[in-house]
Formats: sequence, structure tokens, C-alpha cells
Amino acid sequence: MTDATTRIEELLGTDRTMAILRGMPPAHAVTLAHRAWDAGFTLVEVPIQAPEFVASLEAVTSAARERGKAVGAGTVIAAEQLDVLERLGIDFAVAPGLDPEIVALAAERDIAYLPGVATPSDIQLALSLGLTWLKAFPASVLGPGWLRAMAGPFPTARFVATGGIDASNAAEFLRAGARVVAVGSALEDPSQLELLRIRIAEVS
Repeated sequence: MTDATTRIEELLGTDRTMAILRGMPPAHAVTLAHRAWDAGFTLVEVPIQAPEFVASLEAVTSAARERGKAVGAGTVIAAEQLDVLERLGIDFAVAPGLDPEIVALAAERDIAYLPGVATPSDIQLALSLGLTWLKAFPASVLGPGWLRAMAGPFPTARFVATGGIDASNAAEFLRAGARVVAVGSALEDPSQLELLRIRIAEVS
């Protein structure tokens, strides 16, 4: 097991939730990151689908270090993005899909990597590349039944359900086999966060 594989196991294996801060300016991203941490989240992802969001990632990373929290970068699909992550010392990288070339480049840089999967072929390829933690995306389209179906042929795969997850369905995805649920818009609504906490506690 590589250092990066061990690290992602350590990061994702001890929590049931991850916060996603997509498309936000730095100040707002930091505000919601603190809200997530105060609500009990330990993992935060800041997608960098466009270069202007690197500033938000950097700001959240700085705030996270003050609180001893882990931060990942999302929508990492290009080599130049990995260069940014290496420079900032980001804890892990997340992608919407699976690209073996990016997987290899992340491993060379010792960056823990969570690729997106949506088919049995995706999962089989990811496992062959040594990846066991996988992002089930888009989760709301795949549905909890997909997770149950994939558990049979791929018992070693560990899924982070992402996309369309909120307090109304998070527990259902966890019961279906997701190890972690990732939420985004729920962070804007404190009442959603409290309900999410209650629902997840019912499963844990």
C-alpha cells in the first residue's frame, strides 16, 4: 500500500461526511468551511474547476491549518492542477471521472486521489490501478440501488456518494453502502446542517 493510499484511508475512513465548497469567492468559502467544521465535518473539498477558484482553495487551506483540518481540491483533471496542489500542500485530490494518466501523475507526486466512477468498468479499472476509495458521481442520478448493486462484485470498493446529497437522502445512501456522503448546498442552510447531523447519527 502506497503512502498516498494509506493517507486517503486515514482521511476518509474515520468520517461519514465531507463538505464541498464549489464556485465561491475566498471569503465566503472560508465562512462556510468554518460552519462545516463547527458542525462536525472534518473534511472539506474546494473544487478548482476554473483557475480563479485556486484562491478559494488557498484561503480555505490556510484556515484549515489553523484548526488542524484536512482540505482537498476538487475537479482535478489536469497535470497543471496537480502542480498547484503540490505547491499548496493539499491533503487530497478529487475528480469527477477516472483518468489513469492523472492517477499516475498524482501517485508520482504522492497526492492522495479520489476519482469519480459511474459504471462497473470504471470501478474495475480503478481497483486495478490500486484505488479503493472512489467517488460515486453523480450519486443522485446513480441512486442508492446502484451502490447496493456494486457491493456484490466489488466488495473492496469504498464509495463517497457525491452529487445531489442533502439531509433528505444522505442516510439512505449511507444505508446503501456509501462510506461517506459529500454535501454542498446544505452548508448554506444551518437548519439543513442540523437535520443532516441527526439523520447521519441515526445510521452511524
